[in-house]
Amino acid sequence: MAKNVIRVGNVEIMSLSDGMLEFDLCNFFPTIPEEKWGPYGAHLHDHKVRFNLGSYLIRSDGRTILVDTGLGPRPAETPDVPWGELMRDFKANGVRPEDVDMVVMTHLHRDHVGWNLTPQGQKFVPTFPKARYWMSRKDWDACRRPDVQPQRFPNAPTCVWPLEELGLIEFMRDEHSITRDLTAVPTPGHTPGHMSILITSQGQRALVLGDAAHNPAQLQEPDWVSRADMDPDLTRQTRRGLLDRLERENILVAAGHFEAPGFGRIVRLEGRRYWQGL
Repeated sequence: MAKNVIRVGNVEIMSLSDGMLEFDLCNFFPTIPEEKWGPYGAHLHDHKVRFNLGSYLIRSDGRTILVDTGLGPRPAETPDVPWGELMRDFKANGVRPEDVDMVVMTHLHRDHVGWNLTPQGQKFVPTFPKARYWMSRKDWDACRRPDVQPQRFPNAPTCVWPLEELGLIEFMRDEHSITRDLTAVPTPGHTPGHMSILITSQGQRALVLGDAAHNPAQLQEPDWVSRADMDPDLTRQTRRGLLDRLERENILVAAGHFEAPGFGRIVRLEGRRYWQGL
């Protein structure tokens, strides 16, 4: 089996990527002094934090589900950006956009919705023409607020809002069953309606993390929040509870912003949590 594919019972999970983003530490984690990162140098790149723009293609119960759609096509004016790779990765893995039945967004930040739609003249068409698009109702409401949208959801007018006019949206409220094997679990804080996706099949389980954590260092430092976390206190509370559950129940994790393919488990050594990649 390819290194970017795992199985959870009868469910296949394929890791795909739209490329990567990189930030200065003090830019993305402005409240964490740089010296605090000393023990976590292995999770940095030249003193910067690098994020894989991961998506997960899940084949479950006869359905093909894409979780998150990256940052989107490269802008014409900046063709050298290190992202915009998702459609190339689709092709490299033998997947066609029309194979996707469902697009599920963990949340509506710009690097998770970028390939939802493709401009065609003066209108937008769905990049995944046979899919319906699932999102949190709370995030939908937040991305429509004029006091929030420009800073927190800058590409919503082109990558999210047109889905309503096209009649393609399915809203998720609270814990929500997506298929027989997939359940959206509320993990709020990063955004009001942030969801993680729990896969359960034949007694095995995995969780698509979304942005409940951006870097493996946060497994040991769950109170470290980023500038992207909309409600820092709720983010901390959610992360602590989620990490407790993932460790206690030995749930496999698919972490889209960790180093690709992002598959691993949370393990404990000498009283501290660590990320153990597969």
